[in-house]
Amino acid sequence: MKNLYIRLIFLFIGLFLLSSCSDYLDKEDDVELTLDAVFESKTKTENWLASCYSRIPDPTWGYTRSLGWEILADDMSPSERWRQYGWEVIPFALGDWAVSSTWGPGYWNNLPQRIRECNILIKNIKPIPSQNLTESDVKLMIGECRFLKAYYYSLLISTYGPVPFNPDEITPVDFNLSDLQVGQTPYDEIVSWIDNELKEAEKVLPPSYTDSKYGRATSIMCKAVRARMLLFAASPLVNGNPDYAGHLSKDGKPLFSASYDANKWKIAADASKDLIISAEVAGYKLYVEMNAVTGKIDPFLSCQKLHLVEYNQGNKEVLFARPSVESKEYDRHTAPSGSGGAGGYGVTQSLVDAFFTANGLPITDPASGYVENGFSAEDGYWTNGSTKWNEVKSPGLVTVAGTYNMYCNREPRFYLAVNFDRAWYTDGANAGKDQGRKLDFFSGGKDNNHTHDAPQNGYLVRKRTDPTRDPLRDYFAPRQGILYRLGEAYLNYAEALNESDPGNADILIYVNKIRERAGVRTYTTGATDTQNIHVDSDQASIRKIIRMERRVELCTEGIRYDDLRRWKLAETVLNGPAYGMNFNGKNEAEFYKRTAYQTRVYKKAFYWFPIYLAEIEKNPNLVQSPFWAN
Repeated sequence: MKNLYIRLIFLFIGLFLLSSCSDYLDKEDDVELTLDAVFESKTKTENWLASCYSRIPDPTWGYTRSLGWEILADDMSPSERWRQYGWEVIPFALGDWAVSSTWGPGYWNNLPQRIRECNILIKNIKPIPSQNLTESDVKLMIGECRFLKAYYYSLLISTYGPVPFNPDEITPVDFNLSDLQVGQTPYDEIVSWIDNELKEAEKVLPPSYTDSKYGRATSIMCKAVRARMLLFAASPLVNGNPDYAGHLSKDGKPLFSASYDANKWKIAADASKDLIISAEVAGYKLYVEMNAVTGKIDPFLSCQKLHLVEYNQGNKEVLFARPSVESKEYDRHTAPSGSGGAGGYGVTQSLVDAFFTANGLPITDPASGYVENGFSAEDGYWTNGSTKWNEVKSPGLVTVAGTYNMYCNREPRFYLAVNFDRAWYTDGANAGKDQGRKLDFFSGGKDNNHTHDAPQNGYLVRKRTDPTRDPLRDYFAPRQGILYRLGEAYLNYAEALNESDPGNADILIYVNKIRERAGVRTYTTGATDTQNIHVDSDQASIRKIIRMERRVELCTEGIRYDDLRRWKLAETVLNGPAYGMNFNGKNEAEFYKRTAYQTRVYKKAFYWFPIYLAEIEKNPNLVQSPFWAN
């Protein structure tokens, strides 16, 4: 029986072996093994560890398509008709979501399997001197598994809230069914365990890797996961939310705390500050490219290349990466159909509106200079921009003559995130050359064939796409996927500090570090001038600018959905019509008008994924997620 169990485990490992961590994780075709034999081989031990890593999400294609974090939020919008090709989350965004709905990533079942594999390794691993697996190696591998267990639990509670919790469980071969029928543990208890486990793991892990181990757990990854989790735990959704006061386990225990705890914000602020200080001491820093002409920060190259340059190439902003991801599919689906792409993955009008103007003000500010209607009379240039990021036609060009005014006079991050009609576009074949073309999103135009492979709301995503991609020649450069970066940590710290210690000078310091890199004016509580924008110092005003900055800086990175959830804004923001330009428009008069292209539905239940009805039926000790009906 034991041999059968081990054969099944290795069959499972063969299916899910992590291919993105390093070459050292090669798999051998040996499935006739006892558990002792696995951990008497360095190679097989490393293979086992590889399987433990195999459920780390893909932060390019995974967040956007499989997990659906950006589809469920209000940044990115795929062609609705892609649902016929297995895009399971598209119906969720439209309100078609039930306890029987399938969801490919399947965290409820898959993550506990990885956690159990971590526990098996922790229990059985040992040094193998003859194969150069040292005591130090064993200590590191155990630390990695402790990190992975805590990380996977953080994903579980972010998705489902309270979950069954037995962090050291190893299911025996002769288990009784009742051993597996475990109810949920309160949310805060699991947060406390994850917090402590990450602090213990970081004690034995190095702060970084630059060799073949890049992508494996580090002390900085422990701190990054901890800081993001604690920010979520301090937020209104789970910090004294009265909506969950009656959400009890089967034995009558409250699964969420009904009491607001202001100290949770201080704990979150301290965790983010600890992450920032430790990371900077270890050599991490915001990614910045300097402009050779002006000698100042180049906002275009800085904000574009931070998503393309890898850690060992000088991008020290990356705190936690998956070394190899499905970037090809992300690049293909965001590329215009006129250049061989699938051409249907766009951004929303609300994201277009969220970007600041060139003078750093929101478009709603009368002093921003924003003009929505009409067309530009001449080409537009960013005077302090890059001479390299968009060399087509002319250095520094951001808009060509005849561009809809809505897209003119905007900040650098806008031009790096949004492909709009008449944006100057260069495909891979022409990258770096003085040639290209204007995008044509009119119905029947080069980039809108009016099928499912066309921008249903008049926009395509540009952010995190590779400018050298060439779908016509099937060329897509591989790259890493970034799960955590220092820029987010700065904004996490500013938010938690504003809630725990309003008026603290660090708040604007760290928000301004992000804005300075982006090439827009920074904030001050003093007078507005050519370099600074006045903002009132009260907590509500600072909260507003922090949230606006998060929306722009972190857009399309898988963070917006959790922000809307934890702020308890999802049922407001994600309900009602979603707007873009008119997909059916064949000319300027028809295309350039705000048009509702779909109606979003977000119910109170949707803050948490439901537990599959089949799981509820199998386990009488489970309670369904809040406001979901079995």
